[in-house]
Amino acid sequence: MTVCKNIKSFSRRHEHIADFFSLLAVVLLFGTVWVTISYHQMILEWLRQDVFIHSGVLVAALVLDVFLILGLLAVGSARFGEEDEKCFGTFRGRRNYNGSPVRWFSVWIKHMENVGKKHR
Repeated sequence: MTVCKNIKSFSRRHEHIADFFSLLAVVLLFGTVWVTISYHQMILEWLRQDVFIHSGVLVAALVLDVFLILGLLAVGSARFGEEDEKCFGTFRGRRNYNGSPVRWFSVWIKHMENVGKKHR
């Protein structure tokens, strides 16, 4: 059984825990915004001390933060969808890499609309 199937079955059996993961994602998102707004002066002063090293650390922390938010949301929303749905499918624009960037954007928009319809 794949990791995705394990997460789906776990989150369907324990919906309260899946809701908690979704709540953690929202708390982490708004907590990040609050910390950024509250401590932006201190962060800027810290960045000025050593721009190259501290900016790398800051970018790494932001990437980790975004990864955690998306991961928590993925675990929280894994209980939705059909049983036979593929786990890690990509949208059509990623598979068919031909065409203009405008076409990629429109295919992505259609994909996001389908995702929105599934989770309503």
